[in-house]
Amino acid sequence: MDIALIIIGLLFSIFGILGCLLPIFPGPPLSYIGLLLLHAAPKYQFSSKFLIIMAIITLVVTILDNFMPAWSTKQSGGSKRAVWGSMIGLGAGMLIFPPWGLLIGPFLGAVIGELSTGKDSREALKSGFSTFIGFLGGVVIKLMASGVMMWYFIKMAFSL
Repeated sequence: MDIALIIIGLLFSIFGILGCLLPIFPGPPLSYIGLLLLHAAPKYQFSSKFLIIMAIITLVVTILDNFMPAWSTKQSGGSKRAVWGSMIGLGAGMLIFPPWGLLIGPFLGAVIGELSTGKDSREALKSGFSTFIGFLGGVVIKLMASGVMMWYFIKMAFSL
């Protein structure tokens, strides 16, 4: 039973790391499920405090990841239309041409939003680039969170 939980938990952790890079999978939530599966094995127990902290980190990182492109657009001076465009572009990109739509959609949405306000192409591209930087920031924080969870998983499972 313990071996099965370790293997399945490890698969969740691996898909968690992949999910940080491929928007098909929700990275940190999968990594957290991997920790929970290992915790379900009687031999491998995390403290309740640790699991709660990891759950909070997972929730915060997941929320931040969804809002960072729009936030970075706003921080760079983008208009409300650019912010809305980045969020609409994210949704449309996910639906229309995944997984690349998650990269291109927010960028194009912010650019189109800025152009619709009458700003020149330079300002519009600046907003689009800021959106892309926000997206990359989300990827980095997801990788950090999932990487930490993977490290704790391996440390506990293989007694490192």
